[in-house]
Amino acid sequence: MSASLPGSRDLPVSQYDLSTYWGRVRHAADLSDPRTLLVSSAGLEQSKSIISLYKQNKIPAMTPELWHAKKVVDSTLHPGMEPDWDWTKASFPINNANANKSTPLSTSQIAKSYLMAVSASCSVALGLNALVPRLKSISPNTRLILSRLVPFAAVASASALNVFLMRGEEIRQGIDVYPVLSDEERSKREAENAEPVQSLGKSKKAATLAVGETAISRVLNATPIMVLPPLILVRLEKTKWLSSRPRMILPVNLGLVLTTSIFALPLALAAFPQRQAINSDNLEEEFRGRGMVEFNRGI
Repeated sequence: MSASLPGSRDLPVSQYDLSTYWGRVRHAADLSDPRTLLVSSAGLEQSKSIISLYKQNKIPAMTPELWHAKKVVDSTLHPGMEPDWDWTKASFPINNANANKSTPLSTSQIAKSYLMAVSASCSVALGLNALVPRLKSISPNTRLILSRLVPFAAVASASALNVFLMRGEEIRQGIDVYPVLSDEERSKREAENAEPVQSLGKSKKAATLAVGETAISRVLNATPIMVLPPLILVRLEKTKWLSSRPRMILPVNLGLVLTTSIFALPLALAAFPQRQAINSDNLEEEFRGRGMVEFNRGI
């Protein structure tokens, strides 16, 4: 992302107030803008060049062009500098791709965690599919609704479990914690072309908080996407228009999922700040007395 590009001058984190939920929603909506998928490799390189000029003090202030360049880079590159649209990301779980990169996993650990999460998801789906038809005491309509919600239970449990499996090494080893700099300290470092802020050390408590919040945000993201479309579709299937056009069920369902996804993703991503600040007294003893510190939660 833009923070990883060369230059000693830091860009503003966002156009919006990230200390508020709605500010984070607007920021997440900006980053998840599907139009960034249309940016070519040349466009990405141009955006990176513009940002580098700013970080090297060759552009005096933020401009609309700079904000757009930052949006393109931040929505396309992970802090570890791999392209988010790279084909390899389709082969590895998103929890690893967007984890805190200070505690990397080996390929064997990634594969093992991924298989465990998939197995858990399949087990939940198969178990509920077998259970729902046996519920004789409920009405057929309620049984239909429950059967439509089985995918949600499978996806939600797999998403939460996958986060802990793919990022369990962070909890065991800890993640990097950094001091929170004031505006004055940040400006001074920029003027002196100082090196990037160094980590104060690795904290397991910060890692537990980061992974737990990420797991919750994944469930929050899955909830509207996996709950609203099937419930709406159950109602629509009873209408004369859709019941007489069975071929329209699939496109209507896809349209509901797409629409819900566009609105649900920013709301879920904004549940917790990505760059999390916490009082150092709430962490391990080695960090106490250092005031406010921060860490990258991941997404």
